[in-house]
Amino acid sequence: MKIEHIAMYVSDLEAARDFFVKYLGASSNSGYHNKTTDFRSYFLSFDDGARLEIMTRPALESCENAVARTGYIHIAFSLGSKEKVDELTARLKADGYKVLSGPRTTGDGYYESCIIGIEGNQIELTI
Repeated sequence: MKIEHIAMYVSDLEAARDFFVKYLGASSNSGYHNKTTDFRSYFLSFDDGARLEIMTRPALESCENAVARTGYIHIAFSLGSKEKVDELTARLKADGYKVLSGPRTTGDGYYESCIIGIEGNQIELTI
């Protein structure tokens, strides 16, 4: 068994797609639009076969994303090396994204950083 994809609602679908393509190397399909409900989505694919569906629709409710809360908390991306984690963390910080932690080696041995990415969602960058 495997996870087929992860999905997230976003307010700005195009900005979310651009973020994942620009910073994390995603490839996007051409999108889907249900004209009856005005639901729109893109499937973003990554090199290892993982997929992320980003979606939007009218009248989404937005709430504050507390850093420590129940539920899904972050998406982790393996970049392949400490240098790549350092480089992408620095690039995201320079582009105005908040770095929550790292880059650092955690108590359980992971080298990682965590940033607040598109629309307040946490993204973990690791080797």
